[in-house]
Amino acid sequence: MAGSAAALEITNLHAWYGESHILHDVHFSVNHGEVVTLLGRNGAGRTTTLRAIMGLTGARKGSIKIDGVEAIHLPTHKIAHLGVGYCPEERGIFSSLSTEENLMLPPSVSKTDKGMSVDEIYQMFPNLKERKTSQGTRLSGGEQQMLAVARILRTGAKLLLLDEISEGLAPVIVQALARMITTLKAKGYTIVMVEQNFRFAAPLADRFYVMEHGHIVESFAASELDSKMPVLHSLLGV
Repeated sequence: MAGSAAALEITNLHAWYGESHILHDVHFSVNHGEVVTLLGRNGAGRTTTLRAIMGLTGARKGSIKIDGVEAIHLPTHKIAHLGVGYCPEERGIFSSLSTEENLMLPPSVSKTDKGMSVDEIYQMFPNLKERKTSQGTRLSGGEQQMLAVARILRTGAKLLLLDEISEGLAPVIVQALARMITTLKAKGYTIVMVEQNFRFAAPLADRFYVMEHGHIVESFAASELDSKMPVLHSLLGV
């Protein structure tokens, strides 16, 4: 199945929070092993798109196919079990648990892929190994962000939805996260990133989609980035 179907295919997606109609007829697809970035100003609908994929909005309609399986009517836990890992902006680190306990918390979501071992994760994130007995919320912001991503990698999820992972972090941590994305791509992970930090996203992504007012208004490949800069200036102010 992985060979034929896109990792993620979204068609005619609409989503609401209460009476507010946030997403309007969103279409995009992500191939296996790709890194795709959703760009847009705050309030454009990018985070809502990730939440809609996970079934975390109010009403939604349209089509969300994960490896060819229709997920629009599935509850969130069943969507996760299609091999999807979501890293929200607020990270969700448990303060009462140590770093390693936070890491071990989520169950496996894949019958076939048991995910990265703790040793592999510590190899990728040496900071977390050093802090494995520290309380989760005693970690720095950057270490908490690493932990939030690492926790997903242990579950066996192969499609990663990452919301603003570089926001507010020191440049050295942002560089470490960029290396992580590059490593994960080399391992065959599929990644959808919502990013405000264009400089972080630009060298990592294979393709870009730009959102405005709940619509996709532009899409282009990394090879077209230079020619699209005037458009991005007007849409994003980058």
